[in-house]
Amino acid sequence: MRRRTALLASVTALTVTLTGCARSADPAEHPGRTATERARSAGPGAERGARPRAPAVGQGAGQGTRPQAPAAERAERPHTPAAEQPYRRWGLAAPLAPAPARTAAAGPLAGGPSRPALPPVVDRIPTRDKVVFLTYDDGAERDPRFVTMVRELRLPVSMFLTDSVVGPGYAHFARLRSVGAGLQNHTLDHAALRGLPYAGQRAEICGQQDKLKARFGLRPRLFRPPYGAYDTVTLRAAADCGITALVLWRAAMGPTDLTYTHGSHRLRPGDVVAVDPDETGGPSLRERTTRLLRRIQEQGLTVGRLEDYL
Repeated sequence: MRRRTALLASVTALTVTLTGCARSADPAEHPGRTATERARSAGPGAERGARPRAPAVGQGAGQGTRPQAPAAERAERPHTPAAEQPYRRWGLAAPLAPAPARTAAAGPLAGGPSRPALPPVVDRIPTRDKVVFLTYDDGAERDPRFVTMVRELRLPVSMFLTDSVVGPGYAHFARLRSVGAGLQNHTLDHAALRGLPYAGQRAEICGQQDKLKARFGLRPRLFRPPYGAYDTVTLRAAADCGITALVLWRAAMGPTDLTYTHGSHRLRPGDVVAVDPDETGGPSLRERTTRLLRRIQEQGLTVGRLEDYL
């Protein structure tokens, strides 16, 4: 009995001793130790006052602590090799410089309540911006790849359409309009207007205004007379049909090169350039446009949107 009592006392004493040792492992239980000693006993980094790193946002308890990249970085678009850049696909050595930002021009004011002012005739627009303007006539060439070219290069072009030439091809020009092309008036039947009576000229101009309104919901402000031929009667008829400017051209892009109607044989800021319709089976519309864009870039210019300046 005495042996059992002594043994029980020994076990109790040992338990108390071990419990005290376990508690003494807490540095707070040793007020006599220095702060440095207590910090060292707390583990790595505690001596420098470092806090344990929190797990990255979105990580669960069982995941690693490697931080995730921000969502914007993870969604970054893949790099496009230089050979696949749109300007290279269309035969250019460098991208087109963007034209200066402008708001669309409102057009000249009317001359009075009884009759609109006669519209100006322009082949060049006075501007300090280093831009020229690309225009295309008739609507005979309807290459789907030209639509892609205009879209990929963000090329501002103006199409002067003749109803009898476009015929059933208006859907092509709807696609061009959807990628930023402007649609303007080039008469119903491509008649030479100069010398015709007022009624005949008005029918040609207003008739095409009505066609474009029915097809696209717009009445153009700009008009190009076929062959560049016009007279004072043309100006009166155009004004009465809502036209605010007659647009000719100072330079024309033929199958291989530029020609000029007057002045310097070099492109100048503000020049209106006509890309001639091809009637010879020569270079395609895309090829002629690429040659023209190269010349524009060589002379330190870019392409502006005609409707923003006129």
